[in-house]
Amino acid sequence: MRLLLDTQCWLWMHLAPERFSEKSRRLLRRRDTDVLLSVASIWEIAIKHGLGKLRLPEPIDTWVPSRIQVGQASVLPIEASHALRVAGLPALHRDPFDRMIVAQALVEGVPVMTSDPAFRSYGVGIHPA
Repeated sequence: MRLLLDTQCWLWMHLAPERFSEKSRRLLRRRDTDVLLSVASIWEIAIKHGLGKLRLPEPIDTWVPSRIQVGQASVLPIEASHALRVAGLPALHRDPFDRMIVAQALVEGVPVMTSDPAFRSYGVGIHPA
């Protein structure tokens, strides 16, 4: 199963795994779960870190790549089809990073693991955190 994590869930996976339900922890540990991390999430993490709103245990340019490797996540690049799909989304959510994650999930046909109830309004498959 391919599963796209929203930014907050990916951070929880590495900084606060206890925030996940037991069901979600089991899903993330399964060998057949291909965890996807959007480039939009990496961008969001970089911006929040640069603004001082997100503290990380080591420099961002080493921490993020090492967590991608340790967590065995596949990085999902932003393709033109993803960017164009954003244009067709209803204006339900103002966060541009979340909107890109929704667009990617719709184009790729994958569910999103999130704790944000706004994702449901887009008709994307959801796995609650």
